[in-house]
Amino acid sequence: MPTPDRPETAELAHDLRIACMRVARRVRFDTDGEALIAPHLFSVLARLTTGPHTSGELATIEQVSAPTMSRAVGQLVDLGLIERSADEHDGRLVRLSLTPQGSDLVTSERARRDAWMTERLEGLSAEERDLLARATTLLEQVVCR
Repeated sequence: MPTPDRPETAELAHDLRIACMRVARRVRFDTDGEALIAPHLFSVLARLTTGPHTSGELATIEQVSAPTMSRAVGQLVDLGLIERSADEHDGRLVRLSLTPQGSDLVTSERARRDAWMTERLEGLSAEERDLLARATTLLEQVVCR
C-alpha cells in the first residue's frame, strides 16, 4: 500500500474519507425516514436506469457476490420493480430491466434525496456553495483515478 509523502496528505485522506462516508450514510438513511426501498436495492434499480443488465454485470458493478445479487434481483422482481427477459442475441442470458413502477420509484427516490441535500445547502453562503461545487468536480476526479 503506498504511503503519502507528507503526513498532512494522510490526515486529509482520512478526514475526507470519513466526511464522504458520513454524507453518503446520511443521504441514504437519514432522508426523513421515508425511503421506500432499502439502499442496496435502490442502488441496483439506479444501475438499471442506463439500460438492461445481466445479474452478473450488476454484481460486478455493485461489487457484490453473484448469490448476493441474485437475492437482490429476486426481491426486486417480487416487488414488481424489475423484470427478466431473454437476451435478443443469446437466449441463454437473462436481461434485467426496470418496470414502469421501478422507474417511477427511482425518480421519486432521487428527488427525495436531492430535496434533502438542497435543504442543507440553502443555508450556505454563495462562496460556500461555490467551494462545494468546485470540490464536487475535484472529488469526481479523485474517484476516477
